[in-house]
Amino acid sequence: MISTSAAERARYVRESFPAHGLFSGATWRISPEAFPLPRELVAKLEALGPMLLAFYRACNVMYRHSLQGTLPHWIAEYLDAGKPRELIELSRLGRFKSDIPRVIRPDVILTNDHFFITELDSVPGGIGLTGWLGETYAALGDGVIGGARGMLEGFDAAFQKPVSVVVSDEAATYRPEMEWLGQELGFRVMKPEEMAQVLSGRGARSTVYRFFELFDLPNVPNASALLQAAARGEVTVTPPIKPQLEEKMLFAFLWMDTLRSFWREQLGDETLAALREVVPYTWIVDSTPLPPHAVIPELKIHDWHEMGRFSQKQRELVLKISGFSEHAWGSRGVYVGHDLPASGWGEAIQQALGGFATHPFILQRFEKSRSFDQPYFDFEANELRSFRARVRLCPYYFVVEDAARLAGILATVCPADKKILHGMPDAVMAPCRAQP
Repeated sequence: MISTSAAERARYVRESFPAHGLFSGATWRISPEAFPLPRELVAKLEALGPMLLAFYRACNVMYRHSLQGTLPHWIAEYLDAGKPRELIELSRLGRFKSDIPRVIRPDVILTNDHFFITELDSVPGGIGLTGWLGETYAALGDGVIGGARGMLEGFDAAFQKPVSVVVSDEAATYRPEMEWLGQELGFRVMKPEEMAQVLSGRGARSTVYRFFELFDLPNVPNASALLQAAARGEVTVTPPIKPQLEEKMLFAFLWMDTLRSFWREQLGDETLAALREVVPYTWIVDSTPLPPHAVIPELKIHDWHEMGRFSQKQRELVLKISGFSEHAWGSRGVYVGHDLPASGWGEAIQQALGGFATHPFILQRFEKSRSFDQPYFDFEANELRSFRARVRLCPYYFVVEDAARLAGILATVCPADKKILHGMPDAVMAPCRAQP
């Protein structure tokens, strides 16, 4: 189907929705076209995947070397903070030595002259949604990045068969999109209570794609049995049972001068420089007192509390929980400094320092994203409208045969007054296409 009418195109998208939806209870505005990206940017995003794969591998090596004593011990101490001992010990098993996430999704924000990555998500939502959007807009004649079935083919190729996707109650919002994906690819989507057959040890060794965060394990039925089966090699669990690879603080290590030689050895000068261009400067908010003569790099302050006296301009900073917390995903646990009154910013700093031992925070520079006019179809008014907007791009890379392949890009286009960009009813969600 190729249609030139905005109304016809938008109605086709709306009428093509799966019967059970894609996100439980979620709605968004519909654009009549896929989101356009300059070809130069698309090429950069394609090149980003292999660099992020190299970064994950280097972080995996960094943690092991810290345990072995060939890198500073405080690296592993930072990454293990707040995790239960049993989970830490399981993550260190030699069986999992080289395991890394096989789905890589950065959150990419566009500025006026470049882009930057706010974080990496190795248990990302949106895989089924982006796959469905790609198919739907491709049917309208849009040349979506990755192709009509790029997301489906990428997911299918990334994992050893048979595959079972286990979606926890915490992540139930995303169950419909994974069920659509399962119907398309022929794998089963189940609740944790239904894992008995997978864990029985009968038949071929299966892959369990865990759609739940490791902090939520106490609330996931059969989680202990799943981890024990993985430890015995009876099932493959992916993303791997490595909470240290799901910490946002990994970006902070990239900027530490004490680790520069390690990064140069693991990544090479070119990749290191390219990553530093797109990863904002990141600090670990460590409550440990500094010696009298020391200052925090870049901020030039001696104590984190001094940030509470920053002007609104100086507060163009973002505090966020690093990981392993129910507040570390879905745009929760995020505090934008210049969007808060001085008292609120001071409270956020105090919370970050108080939680250091169990829920470390990171601090990043805030970079203003580019604004533009985004069209959408208003079905009630039966007309094409637009709003001033900013966009978050989510490229999805699947690791296949040791290479990270770009399979599709989801654009979440939010009203320009929103400081944190995420799915919401007044946002547009669409696949991306390369501009002619």
